[in-house]
Amino acid sequence: MPIENILVLGGTGFIGRHIIARLATAGHRIRVPTRRLARARPLTLLPTVEVIEYSGDAPAGLESWLPGMTAVINLVGLLHSRPGEPWGPDFEQAHVALPRAVIAACQTQGVKRLLHMSALGVGGPRPLPSMYLRSKAEGERLVRDSGLDWTIFQPSVVFGADDSFLNLFARLQRFAPIVPLACARARFQPVWVGDVAQAFVNALDRPATIGQTYPLGGPEILSLAELVRRAGQLKGCARPVIGLPDGLARLQARLFSILPGPPLISIDNIESMSVDNVMHGPIAAELGIVPVGIKAGMQDVESIRQERLDRGRARHAPS
Repeated sequence: MPIENILVLGGTGFIGRHIIARLATAGHRIRVPTRRLARARPLTLLPTVEVIEYSGDAPAGLESWLPGMTAVINLVGLLHSRPGEPWGPDFEQAHVALPRAVIAACQTQGVKRLLHMSALGVGGPRPLPSMYLRSKAEGERLVRDSGLDWTIFQPSVVFGADDSFLNLFARLQRFAPIVPLACARARFQPVWVGDVAQAFVNALDRPATIGQTYPLGGPEILSLAELVRRAGQLKGCARPVIGLPDGLARLQARLFSILPGPPLISIDNIESMSVDNVMHGPIAAELGIVPVGIKAGMQDVESIRQERLDRGRARHAPS
């Protein structure tokens, strides 16, 4: 059955907005629940997008949101949780309880297709070192055991012109003479948000993607220190980056944890970054993605198109 009507959970976030824009361009009708209508206002300008405001827990509304839908995309995820066993209450709600509720609602309503956002590193060594990775792994297990037509995506850190990762480090460098950095040697394979979005869109109607788990990464593998330097260079405010030894990194994380607002880094983040956030091969061919690098992805559409063209020519040039 062609996928036409799609429920997108977490659709008002950074990645969700890009996925929904591409789904709408492809002619799909999209339903987006949100607790904060103001965050979804840009989406309401898309003619095939229906935004639903709700209060309370998302699982309570699932049964009423699913009628008429032919697929669900679950993008809900957190980077921080209060401590607890086995993975903290916030990770439990977002990464475990919600997928469980989504699966149950899909089974009840007869919706077979489920695309689920996980994270690169979940397939790493066992036991997994952080609450974040353990909760993500449990969410994946639930999806795999669901009996639905599922596809799981595991992106490395996702960047884009409007991200909250590279832009955060760029802002820090505007005001700080140096950047003291925890986990400076942690390795990432940053992937452009447009490529992540296109992978979801391309997978929807492709039977070959059912029952598959797809790591997603870009063309470069960089340490966290290199990523921070790159962020400063792109914004014209590069500062020296000083890697912190583990003891100081953990002290820094504890200090951040007592400040108001979400911490810049937590002990659990440090544990997560002990696992390399990189792929072990190229992006799967059936996704139809030629990944874009950081410079193009943080600039404009024409730069991205040109980089794609150049990379395509290089791949097909006679040897």
